[in-house]
Amino acid sequence: MAMKQKTTKITPTKVTTPLRDQCLSHCATLGIPLEPAALDELLSRVEKESLSHLQFLDLLLGAQAHARRERGVARRIREAHFAEEKTLEGFDWQFNPEAFDRMRIEELATGDFIRRRANLILVGWSGIGKSHIIQAVGQKACVHGYRVLYRTSAQLLADLTASLADKTLPARLRRYASPDWLIIDEFGFDRIERVECPEAAHLLYNTAVRLEVK
Repeated sequence: MAMKQKTTKITPTKVTTPLRDQCLSHCATLGIPLEPAALDELLSRVEKESLSHLQFLDLLLGAQAHARRERGVARRIREAHFAEEKTLEGFDWQFNPEAFDRMRIEELATGDFIRRRANLILVGWSGIGKSHIIQAVGQKACVHGYRVLYRTSAQLLADLTASLADKTLPARLRRYASPDWLIIDEFGFDRIERVECPEAAHLLYNTAVRLEVK
């Protein structure tokens, strides 16, 4: 009577090499969050698909670079302090088609005017979507790597007025001059602002001067 032989399945283990461990150490030193299992999977794929050295580098660094860029965009949008999360994709261009030149707005969204250090003034009747557009363009600027700071006219004047009381006006002006683009929304130098803040004109003038000489 023949006896069946008992077989044992052996799962191969990944061999750890000094060079592999050194590469993981390099990534840790450079702040690249690469898990050993992810590197092993990538090396197996490179070998199986016969990928080139550049393709290997792209796979190794691409995901990490994309994640870092996304974190940078999220940080810049957070630090801009937009009043609302507005996008050009979410704007109703048919609501008032004569109010905005869509091609012109999308050109502004590239941020080239910021690179050229040009000023942008958006003028129009209340309720046509100026705040939506300016915040949407601001968020696009954040995506393109620019540092943006959003303030309404009332917020800016209240902050600058408070800085007069505690003698921190120069520091506040430096803060408003530090971003690549300072957005002042809901700008209306009306009677209420003049009554509540007699120094408004002087403060806005100082802010403008600081921005020009930055």
